[in-house]
Amino acid sequence: MKVIFKLYATLQDYLPAEAKRTNAQTLHLEEGTTVQQIIERFALPQKLCHLVLIDGHFVPPGERGTRVLEDGAILAIWPPVAGG
Repeated sequence: MKVIFKLYATLQDYLPAEAKRTNAQTLHLEEGTTVQQIIERFALPQKLCHLVLIDGHFVPPGERGTRVLEDGAILAIWPPVAGG
């Protein structure tokens, strides 16, 4: 199955060089892959995975280990953001 994986702000540094220009990468995954498995695959620090969305819907931290991705999904992750 294919999933679009997007990282924003400082998390873009965890993407391969060719994906940084668009902040997105198409992933070919096995059925049953969870959000947490993707976070681990890219070695994203847990504390920086603040806002996790699948197709625009928030995935709480407690559900990331069991939330299975579906074909065609868009997984987007943002770090904590501060501003003034």
